[in-house]
Amino acid sequence: MKRLSAVLSGSALGVMAGTSWPTLQQAQAGTLIVDHPGTLVKRDHASTAEPLTYLTDHESIDKTGLVVWEGNVRVWQGRQALRADKVTLDRPAGLIRATGHVAFVQDDGSTLYGDHVEFTHGLKDGIGTAIYLRMEKDARMASAGVRRTNGLINDFAHAVYTACPICLKHPDQEPFWEIKAAEAIQDKPNQTLDFDHAWLRLLGLPIFYFPYFSVTDPTVKRHSGFMTFNVNPHDRYLGTYFTLPYFWAIDKSSDLMLTPLISSKTGPELTAEYRKRFNFGALDITGALADDTIKSNRYRNIFGQYSNRESSGAQGYIFAKGNFDIDKHWQAGFNANLATSSNYMRNYRIPGYGNDVLFSNAFIQGFGVGSFLRFDGQASQGLNNGVIRNADLPFALPRFTYDYMGEPDAWGGRFSVHTTDFDVLRSRGASDQRGELRMQWDRPFHNNLGQQWLVTARLDSMVYHSTHLNEQPLYEAGGKHSHVSGQVMPTVAVKMNWPFLRSFAKGHGSQVFEPIVQFIAAPDSGWGARRNMPNEDSLWYEFSDTTMFALNRYLGTDRLDGGVRGNVGIHQNWTWNGRSIDMLIGESFQQHITHSMPAYSGLEHHISDPVGRIRLSPSRYFDATVRGRFNPWRKKFDYGESLFSVGDSHFRLLGGYVYAPITPYYYYYTDFNTHAPNLPYLSPTNELTGGFTANWGHYHLSAYTRRAMSRKQFVANGGDVGYSNDCFGLDLIYMRQYTFIGGQRRHDTVLFNFFFKTIGTIGING
Repeated sequence: MKRLSAVLSGSALGVMAGTSWPTLQQAQAGTLIVDHPGTLVKRDHASTAEPLTYLTDHESIDKTGLVVWEGNVRVWQGRQALRADKVTLDRPAGLIRATGHVAFVQDDGSTLYGDHVEFTHGLKDGIGTAIYLRMEKDARMASAGVRRTNGLINDFAHAVYTACPICLKHPDQEPFWEIKAAEAIQDKPNQTLDFDHAWLRLLGLPIFYFPYFSVTDPTVKRHSGFMTFNVNPHDRYLGTYFTLPYFWAIDKSSDLMLTPLISSKTGPELTAEYRKRFNFGALDITGALADDTIKSNRYRNIFGQYSNRESSGAQGYIFAKGNFDIDKHWQAGFNANLATSSNYMRNYRIPGYGNDVLFSNAFIQGFGVGSFLRFDGQASQGLNNGVIRNADLPFALPRFTYDYMGEPDAWGGRFSVHTTDFDVLRSRGASDQRGELRMQWDRPFHNNLGQQWLVTARLDSMVYHSTHLNEQPLYEAGGKHSHVSGQVMPTVAVKMNWPFLRSFAKGHGSQVFEPIVQFIAAPDSGWGARRNMPNEDSLWYEFSDTTMFALNRYLGTDRLDGGVRGNVGIHQNWTWNGRSIDMLIGESFQQHITHSMPAYSGLEHHISDPVGRIRLSPSRYFDATVRGRFNPWRKKFDYGESLFSVGDSHFRLLGGYVYAPITPYYYYYTDFNTHAPNLPYLSPTNELTGGFTANWGHYHLSAYTRRAMSRKQFVANGGDVGYSNDCFGLDLIYMRQYTFIGGQRRHDTVLFNFFFKTIGTIGING
């Protein structure tokens, strides 16, 4: 026989093991002897093969073999622990009785409290009275009694379940919500809480009756089973529809969500979402198949044509993305988004409908010391058939990008290299290939006067091969056939910042006054006007406070901003006690003026239109940003925008305004009556936005609006009102969009969302 117990500081500490409790024998000096010591085995549930360890202030054993532990008794078996004022071990019956402040920690981490609990077969089976169960996420259950079976099933009688915190000032007050059931079962193998004959009660009032109701056990992080259903009583295209998602936890690193949809106006749909996590990356795939029976009407689009009626019947989509680490320097991935039709996405509320295109790409990229390389391919699928035709969308197959930044050289400068090369293909329109090389050297320094200087030498070079430039998007005359072209532009620039600093408000504030002067010299490019040269990334020219000191103010590199010019600006900043005011104003002076510069660019004269920006944050109750460009010849602003917010954490008013006489075009189209290209789509942008957010305790309210002043119509309106606390949430959301997509415009949308902690969200859409 082997001695396994000891006496420490007046407390008895012992270990008992074996599958048969009667093998325990009495030993002298309060010591328990085990004939066949067990082995500690790690299991997911209780097992009598695991040793039982105890700690108590007092231990006694009578002649009948009854063992009594009293005073701060603690008993452990595997990952379970029992604490009580008194524990009695009836060895012949194999029974453990615990009384007085009983607390039993189960292997899933939940704690069961009771007045009286009895266990058999170790701690596997048992019964208890006046039970209180505390689980993760503050979930709790109270019942008149519990029956424990094989350490896997807890059966509660007359149970009440809630995840709402108990009010400390009024502990007898009803929780905000609770489920009151005749019987509740904690099913550990299936990881569920099942309720029979249950009532959902709000503030003590019965609201809804469930003959049977099941939720995921709050102690479980991932669990297979049905999730919260969704019922929508009215939808423009689906009518009344119902969804019931099923979640399958395949293993610890992958899962699958299946969501069937049944509607009254069209055929069913099945959506599947698969997720997989690897040690070196992640994979997410979502797809669906549907029997779409809705036939859309034809409409006249922006091209003056009637749209093609999209076929009904079998429809579907797939959205997939993956990112993988090849090694510590290289990554690969893809993002694929495809749908059979935009009308199908509209009819079934597929995420992404409302965008102009679905974008897809695949890439491999690497990172080095001061360098980055990426090789990818890109494709797009048009969704808005009113303004986009898929045949006109380009493919970039392939596209190559490389950037390198060197270490400081012997002269204190840094050398950098950039290239973006691609092959753009269009089934209808221009196709071209570009090779680019940009080399740049920057040398910063400062002098004793505090002036900060930056000397830059840069060389841009491109070579192109193109066909069908006479078609969209450029419609270059004489560019029908294969053509090779290119450009080279050296640029030298010197920039000086001269900041002056002073303090005020007795040292609590500081002011920065900073004149900025820049000189740029480059060959005159005629504002980028190059005949028979492709243009894929420089379709608009931007002159504002953000680009005033840029070497190239086009939004790409197919067109280069040349000529001799100087830029001057004044930057000021005041900062005090967490508050600030920041402003910049500047102007450009250019030697060359040509008629090919974009209209309303602000650069129609040798002296540019002044541009400026001011950011105000004088207190936590107000902040604003205003920027614009003023035309002194026309005596009006050619560009302006502003954003502001005012209020505190309880109420905040938001607003904004943007104006531009020309909207940068994103599409050329052809007049099919004359077969001649039309001008770019030009229209003024003059929009006003506004809204507010409000919070009072558990209540919140918000609203927003966008209105196109030039078109005298709204763009979008919406709002949200709701209530939320620690265990419940309710939201009523309203949205209305006035934009036409594919010849259709959404009606009003109303969403009701109910959130119950540990149970889930129930949504109703209208």
